[in-house]
Amino acid sequence: MPLAALRGLLDRLGLDLCVVPDGEAIPGSFWGEPEAGLIGRRVFVRSDTPVHSVLHETAHVVCMDGERRAALARDAGGDDPEEAAVCFLQVVLADSLPAGRDRIMRDMDSWGYSFRLGSTRRWFDDDAADARDWLLRHELLDADDRPTWHLRN
Repeated sequence: MPLAALRGLLDRLGLDLCVVPDGEAIPGSFWGEPEAGLIGRRVFVRSDTPVHSVLHETAHVVCMDGERRAALARDAGGDDPEEAAVCFLQVVLADSLPAGRDRIMRDMDSWGYSFRLGSTRRWFDDDAADARDWLLRHELLDADDRPTWHLRN
């Protein structure tokens, strides 16, 4: 896991990356170990946490409103449009890491993300306009599909 790069990404967003020792439970993990966990503005990981999981949970914190973020403990909640936006942002954020978006999309497919068109790549390229629009409307992406590096109000 590229901890330095992940820490830099989360720092830009004003979030804390909390590394849990191997063998210990990951606080705030919705799916259970080794998946990332959330409590407030903290994202919990272990060395075996998949990078796509860290990005997905980070994107949840970015996309939720401040009231939900303040009470966040494990379950990010949100509706279907927000979940699609989280998946889109997760892919975009991957460009800030050595693995990049192609690797993250393959990992998402392997993990079991399910999209109508059969793969993360096809969804992202051909069926995610609503997710992109959601992120633009909440000023979490700019017009060139780059993160704005701030959290939803």
